[in-house]
Amino acid sequence: MSPDPQLWLVALGFGVGALGTLIGAGGGFILVPVLLLVYPHADPSTITSISLAVVFVNATSGSWAYARMKRIDYRSGLIFAAATIPGAVIGAYSTDFIPRRQFNLIFGVLMIAMGIYLLTRQKADLSTPGRASNSDTTRTLVEADGTSHVYSYNLKLGTGLSVAVGYLSSLLGIGGGIIHVPALAHLLNFPVHVATATSHFILAIMALAGTLVHVLNGSFSQGGAMQTIYLSAGVLFGAQIGARLSSRVKGGFIIRSLAVAIALVGIRILATSLKA
Repeated sequence: MSPDPQLWLVALGFGVGALGTLIGAGGGFILVPVLLLVYPHADPSTITSISLAVVFVNATSGSWAYARMKRIDYRSGLIFAAATIPGAVIGAYSTDFIPRRQFNLIFGVLMIAMGIYLLTRQKADLSTPGRASNSDTTRTLVEADGTSHVYSYNLKLGTGLSVAVGYLSSLLGIGGGIIHVPALAHLLNFPVHVATATSHFILAIMALAGTLVHVLNGSFSQGGAMQTIYLSAGVLFGAQIGARLSSRVKGGFIIRSLAVAIALVGIRILATSLKA
């Protein structure tokens, strides 16, 4: 019996789960461009539905690992997750109205812009967050290893950003961590490792909302169910590895790696769409 030609998706899922959990990004920013290249004729709604479902599995598995490390700010995470849901629902429905070429262009430009922003931003001490401008919420978090964090942020700003993240994430199927992690770390003053863990917790809730919308509007009926199963199988194990590696990687390295990956993905997708 010949091997299933789609088994390679398990390996891809493992990589997506490991890297996505390491940087708190869910892995959609890796998965979507790969799917766009491998399935050039698939509708954007099919691509985003597969990616969001896999992001949900990845974020849930990663959140479980981060929960054992006690790195998740649950109170802030639940507030921001609730704010992402309206945007996630609208974004999932909006995907059906975007032609494939325009979808690629939007995705590519957004990735390049985000990568440039992260690479050119002024250097800051990520390990000792202070008090954000107009902050009205202060949180204290103690990790399982005894590391203590005290940080303050602007709740209204965080909530507004979460609505936007929910929309863009669900629209593009990227999960949203590539936007939410930098926002939590640099605009809301979260310690980077807390930002990655809390972002993963938010992603699990938001991706579930977006996935349910795609299920209800029939996106999976166009194909993609088997791809989702294979990818999810790899993601489950990769997410656990990524969470363990996060304890050994410095916050600054995480942000720089994220920036480079985002920029390269954007350039590749944009170049492909312009040639079409």
